[in-house]
Amino acid sequence: MDYPKLKSIIEGLLFLAGEEGLSVKQVAEITEQSTGLVEEALEDMKEEWARQERGLQIVQIAGSYKMATLAEHAPYFERLAYSPSRSSLSQAALETLSIVAYRQPITRVDIEEIRGVKSERAIHTLTTKGLIEEVGRAEAIGRPILYGTTKSFLDYFGLASIKDLPEPSQFEDAESLEEETQMLFDKLDGHQLTFDDVEN
Repeated sequence: MDYPKLKSIIEGLLFLAGEEGLSVKQVAEITEQSTGLVEEALEDMKEEWARQERGLQIVQIAGSYKMATLAEHAPYFERLAYSPSRSSLSQAALETLSIVAYRQPITRVDIEEIRGVKSERAIHTLTTKGLIEEVGRAEAIGRPILYGTTKSFLDYFGLASIKDLPEPSQFEDAESLEEETQMLFDKLDGHQLTFDDVEN
């Protein structure tokens, strides 16, 4: 394997590894290269990215290498996270929001049982946009987080309280979940679900 290709593969591996990062040993095992060569490639990449003033950097924390953003760019990331311009919700996020609205307080596990799929990303999206929040802990093993809707949710949907939501049916199957999601769509009166209103 040539050196540029190795660095390209390492870049992809670090991207996929995300926050957990990878150790030199892990990268060496995956690429079937020596630890010395892998470590040299990683250090070269760190220097190259810094020299090229790229938007990402490679950092080493607790023995693992991972990609990270630059601290000086933090204000822009905050704008993206908390004041997204014309940012709409995905179908998955809308389904999750419907479940939280009608079944709150509710845990992530219960949400996933209703949807039948993992919902961590949807929950993170809704929390970031200020539509749901942690409201306590369930009296169960591990004390899982309970989620509920926020005042921003009520404001956006024009509700005085959660009791003003359209009459819910029971979440017993996929069809009823679609009905609950559709109720939120209908409540919007055809308005595209964006967050300019929430921010204002």
